[in-house]
Amino acid sequence: MRQIAGLSLWVGNASDARNPELLDQFGIQAVVDLAVNESPALLPREVVYCRFPLFDGAQNPEWLLRAAVDSVAHFLRSQIRVLVACSAGLSRSPSISAAAIAVTQGCSPQEAIRMVAIDGHTDVSGVLWEDICQVLD
Repeated sequence: MRQIAGLSLWVGNASDARNPELLDQFGIQAVVDLAVNESPALLPREVVYCRFPLFDGAQNPEWLLRAAVDSVAHFLRSQIRVLVACSAGLSRSPSISAAAIAVTQGCSPQEAIRMVAIDGHTDVSGVLWEDICQVLD
């Protein structure tokens, strides 16, 4: 789990999202879970939990991608400490995080994905990224 520099945003994996002690350690107030292939997390009552079951490919409806991006963007605008997580933390979570950064910071999606990737490994699905970029247009 790693924080995106200068933002109240962390990118992580399914294990991070299901670890209440880790969430408490970083003061995480909300978790956005994108892993369709993982069971829903059981978290303490005070942690906001949003689940958008996304595939790491082209099978995602536009409305679901938009809902995930809009939710993360809302948390960023509100300065809510949010963890965005998928199974491995390498594709869906960096992609949705970058899209939310683009929306809130007014930068291009390409600039935003560079911000997310600068301090950690990513392996973004090209098809998923194209679909997310289309949602942003």
